[in-house]
Amino acid sequence: MKATAEVPNRREGDGLLPLALYIRRPRGQNQRATLEMELLPSLCFLLLLVSAVAPLMENPMSTCASQIEAKNDMLSSSGGIHFPLYHRRRPCASASPLPDEPAYRDILRQDEHRYTSLVLRLNNTATAAVVSVPLSHGTALGVGNYVAVIHIGTPPKAHSVVVDTGSSLSWIQCLPCKASCHRQVDPVFDPTASSTYNHVPCSSATCSALSAATLNPFVCDRRGDCVYEATYGDNSFSIGYLSRDTLSLSGGVAVPRFVFGCGQDNEGLFGESAGLIGLAKNSLSLLAQLSAAGYGRSFSYCLPTKSGSGYLAFGHYNAAGFTFTPMGKSSLDETLYFLRLTGIAVAGRRLSVSTAILLKTPTMIDSGTVITRLPEEVYSALSRAVVAAVGRKTPRAAAYSILDTCYKRRKEDLRVPEVDLMFDEGAVVRLPAGNVMLEVEKGTTCLAFSAASKFAIIGNWQQQTFRVVYDVGKMKLGFAAGGCR
Repeated sequence: MKATAEVPNRREGDGLLPLALYIRRPRGQNQRATLEMELLPSLCFLLLLVSAVAPLMENPMSTCASQIEAKNDMLSSSGGIHFPLYHRRRPCASASPLPDEPAYRDILRQDEHRYTSLVLRLNNTATAAVVSVPLSHGTALGVGNYVAVIHIGTPPKAHSVVVDTGSSLSWIQCLPCKASCHRQVDPVFDPTASSTYNHVPCSSATCSALSAATLNPFVCDRRGDCVYEATYGDNSFSIGYLSRDTLSLSGGVAVPRFVFGCGQDNEGLFGESAGLIGLAKNSLSLLAQLSAAGYGRSFSYCLPTKSGSGYLAFGHYNAAGFTFTPMGKSSLDETLYFLRLTGIAVAGRRLSVSTAILLKTPTMIDSGTVITRLPEEVYSALSRAVVAAVGRKTPRAAAYSILDTCYKRRKEDLRVPEVDLMFDEGAVVRLPAGNVMLEVEKGTTCLAFSAASKFAIIGNWQQQTFRVVYDVGKMKLGFAAGGCR
């Protein structure tokens, strides 16, 4: 869907956003879309009129991207591309101090926002009554994400970005940040300093693909440049120019004309990252663009703990040691990743739950959701089995946010059973204690699962230190234990 905007003449690189002035939104008889449009002033317009350019809050002490860049000799001997991957709270092995780490209560609240927004997205109810900034489309980024480093521009510049399998469009903050830029640890990308940077024309098929990638209409300015709006369920958003530039990889390999968003108005819970890398099944995602460049239709990762490091890889992978299950298809959202959960076992004993409930409940796997959600009946059975294994005499603690099976003990002092997640075609993922329980406060530990009403999600807490393969070409997902090596 296309919207147009009236904007003043723009000098090259001045960064004025047409969306920051007026957006035209369809209306019509019986609420059907027609060619008639109404103009609505946006919040950004007021910001640009009454305030000066928001100052950038860079951290001059930080050398996050440069530290990772030194380690980022991305292995290409096997025909694949490997990026180091870090927990967002520890993007570098020795980065400068980050702000105080949020309490798990805040992390879980944001995680619930993400889950709720995914449910709305799958129910196709994430709509807005009026055009405003931000909209309620998209997926909440949350605070349990992982960070990699990409290199964009000529000469290439390193940028720390959140990795998200639930998003399609990749974007980074760009100078001059006419409206707003959040704090980031690396220098903000300057498109005028790159000899290969270009805007994407509004008349192009690439611009038209934005509607599917962001769930928002694209906007054209008077010069014919394409403007994107990526909005997320936690009210974070990025607005800017859809752009092309060179993405540099290992061994001198480069992907020219890489499509990404160059954000001029970026607000929300992005941590200190420069932006986001989208890995969903969409033509604008990093996966699709690397596939078009000859790197196959698969990627894999190992999500590390906060103190460790993992990887994000594209292309060839060694299947030895993996257990595979079919990648499901869903008409609810073809860009997300689904699989079929067929059962759960605790301490080797399969839970007595209805297989029909598991089979009729769509199950996603997501890098950005922290806590695994299960159908209510399944979660209740899991909770009872874990309570029995831990021991009923172990002192219980009150519910903590969305977690209701909690103990007044440190995690290492609990007798935690192994939990097996069973998937279609016999794939089994055996979770050790560290992936089953979460110490939310000193001396308080909870079962790291929660009940869900409509959709199940395999979250990143359960995925930590597992190698996970998304083979889109062969439509299968693979899991391997053993740590991020």
